[in-house]
Amino acid sequence: MKIQTLFLATGLLTVSALGQQSTPPADHFMGDWQGQLTLNGQAQPAAVYMIPLGDSRYEARFVADFAKRGPYLFRLRGTIRDGQFRFMDDIPFDVSRVTGTTDQGVLLDASLWSGNLKDGAAQGTVAGRRNGQFELKQSQRISPAIGKRPPADAVTLFDGSNLDAWESQKAGQPVKWKLLPGGVVEVAGGGNISSKEKFGDHQLHLEFCLPYMPRDFGQGRGNSGVYLQSRYEVQVLDSYGLEGADNECGGIYQVAKPLVNMCAPPRQWQTYDMTFHAAKLDENGKKAANARITVIHNGVVIHENLELPGVTGGAANDKEGQPAGLMLQDHGNPVQYRNIWVQKIQ
Repeated sequence: MKIQTLFLATGLLTVSALGQQSTPPADHFMGDWQGQLTLNGQAQPAAVYMIPLGDSRYEARFVADFAKRGPYLFRLRGTIRDGQFRFMDDIPFDVSRVTGTTDQGVLLDASLWSGNLKDGAAQGTVAGRRNGQFELKQSQRISPAIGKRPPADAVTLFDGSNLDAWESQKAGQPVKWKLLPGGVVEVAGGGNISSKEKFGDHQLHLEFCLPYMPRDFGQGRGNSGVYLQSRYEVQVLDSYGLEGADNECGGIYQVAKPLVNMCAPPRQWQTYDMTFHAAKLDENGKKAANARITVIHNGVVIHENLELPGVTGGAANDKEGQPAGLMLQDHGNPVQYRNIWVQKIQ
């Protein structure tokens, strides 16, 4: 079917009260939404990633269930203003999509999704190429590991009080990252930092919060990284709602993509829990076995006993098999960390 296009699109939402462990959102419309979608008489459950793009613009990615990775049912773009939303199929705007003209504009082979927002609920209709209606309510998935306390034999690297356990990767330079209220440290220039204590096989817990940067994309959007033994990077990035590539949040940088993209929206606290077994050396000091890693992101296993063929980009050195500190990356974005501790594996 044809639809007369008014150049607008997307949106739904309004945020419910956030959990005690979350930071108030910078955007009341971004985040998870769930509900029911009926198209051409067929009803189905729907979950929506609402991704902010700035200036009241959003991208909405529909899936059947947050617990399952893709495929996307629909990808939409549009705007939310004054309690009203209008969004449209995310299609290339080229002449091949024009099916006709009127004295008010062109007709496109697409669907227009529009409706109202009130009290954390969205109701709307679909018209054009597809026809139907939908009802959605905002939801929030909080990591069950938020606030996880270290066991008695753990090494606490950061409890919010100071950065005494850390040193700058720039020789002779002080750690310049910023201590914030609430037991938080924020990347604030000065380069990467690493723990003074070195580790072999170990388990790591840390919590991180991504900045709200809606006008930035790709590697420029909330970028940092967690380097086990300062050599193997588990990426930190605002890749909420995206496909989950090896250079996105939870990816082993340029080595392995996460089994599922568990990245939460910006400004919501997230958790990494990792089990790391270092590379093994033979009697001549040569590598006899690769390092292995298991990563749990926000309570879901995204890498399980994954073999690491070598160090990743940005590694402090390539001396695999030797104990080394935990390194956190300064990529120029104000990513925040808290509650960082390590338990050695004997």
